[in-house]
Amino acid sequence: MDDYIEILKENPVLESDRLILRPFSMEDVKDVFLYASDEIVTKYLTWSPHTDISQTEKVVKEFYMGKPGIFAIELKSEGKCIGCIELRICAEHDKASFGYVLNRNYWNKGYMTEALKLIIDFAFSKLGLNRIEGAHYVGNEGSGRVMQKCGMRYEGKGLQEVKVKGKYYDIVHYAILREEWIKSVEVKNS
Repeated sequence: MDDYIEILKENPVLESDRLILRPFSMEDVKDVFLYASDEIVTKYLTWSPHTDISQTEKVVKEFYMGKPGIFAIELKSEGKCIGCIELRICAEHDKASFGYVLNRNYWNKGYMTEALKLIIDFAFSKLGLNRIEGAHYVGNEGSGRVMQKCGMRYEGKGLQEVKVKGKYYDIVHYAILREEWIKSVEVKNS
């Protein structure tokens, strides 16, 4: 795990055409509050919407800042944080999962697909992982489409797999293997 953490620390910023994935700072609190307080955005998250900006300050300071693998999603054109994406490494099995959230005003513009592609490319090319897996609740099919656009494939559905905010949810599982990613990169580059 230490090797993975070291590589994450050495690569705190990832960049694409429209986005910068970077560490959080306290300057992001107002932007984070905009999506963290939105009931529609947080519907499928394990945490409830923030009702006070002090909650957001605490989360940014204690959970986001200084944590390798947790990235603010900054939209270059606006210079603001529009979401968060986290890479969660399971070193024992050379795999990772991820979680993400995006301000609703930026949905359906390809930003999360772009951010996840950066994370997947980084995980395979720099970290040398073998597998990336993700999941979404039934009902949140937009999240599944993001995973599909990133080359992940459907692996199955767990019925009433988790209980969140007092309700049981079916979970849809996706994954991509390193060998599949390599093939997709070769096709793109040919």
